[in-house]
Amino acid sequence: MLKDITLGQYFPGDTPVHRLDPRTKLVLTLVYIVAIFLIGSWGGYALTAAALAAVTALAHIRPRALFRGLKPLVFIILFTAVLNLFFTPGEDYLFHWRFISVTYTGLKRAVAMVLRVMLLVSGTFLLTYTTSPLAITDGLERLLSPLKKLHVPVYELSLMMCIALRFIPTLIEETDRIMSAQKARGADLETGTLPERARALLPLLIPLFISSFRRADELALAMECRCYNGGQGRTRMKQLHMAGRDIAAFGCGALFVAAILILRRLGI
Repeated sequence: MLKDITLGQYFPGDTPVHRLDPRTKLVLTLVYIVAIFLIGSWGGYALTAAALAAVTALAHIRPRALFRGLKPLVFIILFTAVLNLFFTPGEDYLFHWRFISVTYTGLKRAVAMVLRVMLLVSGTFLLTYTTSPLAITDGLERLLSPLKKLHVPVYELSLMMCIALRFIPTLIEETDRIMSAQKARGADLETGTLPERARALLPLLIPLFISSFRRADELALAMECRCYNGGQGRTRMKQLHMAGRDIAAFGCGALFVAAILILRRLGI
């Protein structure tokens, strides 16, 4: 299960999606998220899925990578579906037995919520797949640079996000290694009741926290040894520049949002 967590992973490439400016991808990801919450018809979900599939193919990312990233969220997706299926009021009953009832409205809402969560997670994962953590940091810092006039620590916030994304795969690998070591010593982490499995995780969490603090201390020491002093006077090896492909991407994003709004208005 831990190997299925793909958040923070970056797949290098030279595709049109990889070559986009990170600011463009950040803005379009935000537009994509807003558009998902504006969907009001099945046609909107179909259009969003088609757009996500097109971008995935353009980035040469295997669909299996997106589905693999959804596996750790299966419980949340199913829990959301059950809540909407059994707790949505309505009179168009499909099934009713004592206090348990399923309505057509609840079924439709459950399917819509599952699709919304899957599209939302897959779209945000696609951002990290095609953009390196350093590029995301630079793009986010440039987008939030006007907030510096309000004394907002923009660079520090961007750096924290970059470090968090960078260390997610490292922590997953460390967790998997500790679990393997505990199983080799006879620990049972996969069977038993829920309280028993929770108690079995204690020997896993303690060394993981110790390892995380050790890595954080080593990183802070390495930054101090290199005379790190924050974003003041910092230079960049790669400068960000908007190109014609970024303008075209913004145009495609605008057309996508317009199509979603039109489908919502028509109820298709």
